[in-house]
Amino acid sequence: MLGTAKLPTIQVSYAAIPFTARAHQMPSSKREQARTERQLVTALTHACETAKTEMPGFCWLTHEVDYAAFPASLQVVWVFDTLADKNTALARGLMERMIGLTVEALDDAQVSLSNAAAHVHVDCEEQCLRENGGDWQQRIKRKYARRS
Repeated sequence: MLGTAKLPTIQVSYAAIPFTARAHQMPSSKREQARTERQLVTALTHACETAKTEMPGFCWLTHEVDYAAFPASLQVVWVFDTLADKNTALARGLMERMIGLTVEALDDAQVSLSNAAAHVHVDCEEQCLRENGGDWQQRIKRKYARRS
C-alpha cells in the first residue's frame, strides 16, 4: 500500500495513438498498469450498474487483460443469470447496447479498440455452473483469454 502520499498524475491516452502503433504503447510500469486497471474497473462498474437497470436477468460483468499485450488482449464478459435471460437479451438486440456501454466505459478509461465488438462476450451463471462447476476464473481463462 502506498499510504496517503500523493503521487504525481500520469496522463495515458491510448485514443491519440493509432491502433497499429498502440500495441507497443501499453502501460510499461507496474504503476501505469495499476492506474489503467483502476480506470477500467471504475468505468466498467458504471456500465454494469447502468445495465442492471436496463437488462432483465443481467447480473455482473468482468474483464480479463494481459498487460503484455494491452489493449489487444482486453476481453469484457457480460454475465446473465440464466441461459434464458442471456438468449432473451440477445434476441432483443441488447448485444449492441452491451458493446455501446463497453465502448463508453473504455473511452472513460482512455482505452481505444479498433473493433470493440470482438472484445465483448456474453455468458451466464447457469452455463458456468454446468460446464465449469461455477469456477469463473477457470471459465474466463479457458474461454475468453486471448493468447499472445
